[in-house]
Amino acid sequence: MNTQSTNLSNEGYYKGSVGLDIQACFETFIRLSMIAIFLIFGLHKFSAYEANAIAGLALNSPFLSGLHGVLGVQGFSNLIGTTEITAAVLLAAGFYSARLGVIVGLLAVGTYLVTLSFLFTTPGVTEASMGGFPYLSVMPGQFLVKDLVLLAVSFWLLAASVQARQTET
Repeated sequence: MNTQSTNLSNEGYYKGSVGLDIQACFETFIRLSMIAIFLIFGLHKFSAYEANAIAGLALNSPFLSGLHGVLGVQGFSNLIGTTEITAAVLLAAGFYSARLGVIVGLLAVGTYLVTLSFLFTTPGVTEASMGGFPYLSVMPGQFLVKDLVLLAVSFWLLAASVQARQTET
């Protein structure tokens, strides 16, 4: 029997294998990408341009409209920006702490569940000239639907952190 066949039948085959190293690189890249997304989008929320751009989404949301009314356009946007920057910091800390990884995983999942709810609450999501659903308008429909991928990544980050947390204890 050749060595490769023996290794494939052993439970410890993947320890230190090239495949696992590549997977670890991709996992790091995914986490770094999410850090960049949260950081960049979070920083933008402190500008009047971005605050006004998200106002329509928030005002039509049953989850956020009350908060938007209390804080105002810029105050609400600043709160969202602070939350997103906090998520970026926690994602970075998740490299070192599975517990923080679980917390930020939940935060990220919640973030993208809320933004995806805008697909159902924001006027103009579908393109009426093409017959409505499943045809999405460029703004806000297609802009929002990309959050499906970010939600999936957030669930993956949460699951990876839960698994790491279980091995820590």
